[in-house]
Amino acid sequence: MQLDWAQEQGRKAMQRAQVKAENAAPGFTVHAAAYLYAYLVAHGPTSGEALTDAAVAAGHAPQELRAFGAVFKRLTKIGARVVGTCARRRGHGASGGKVYSA
Repeated sequence: MQLDWAQEQGRKAMQRAQVKAENAAPGFTVHAAAYLYAYLVAHGPTSGEALTDAAVAAGHAPQELRAFGAVFKRLTKIGARVVGTCARRRGHGASGGKVYSA
């Protein structure tokens, strides 16, 4: 029961962050996902955190990084796939990081 509640809270936070990002930069989700897909084509398999860092460095920088949750959902819909897992840098080395490929 608590896991369901926590997951729902995470989804709500992601949606709020996406709305903020879209209000600040209309099309943020679509443009950032397209950038990440092109990055994967050019650089090969990459962790989600490294992809987020690359997008921010390229100017796709929302107020809250949680907005990237929607970007990664879109990324998988346009053809990227999860090909592995890795330790998370932002999660203090916790498991659960994903590796994406085009």
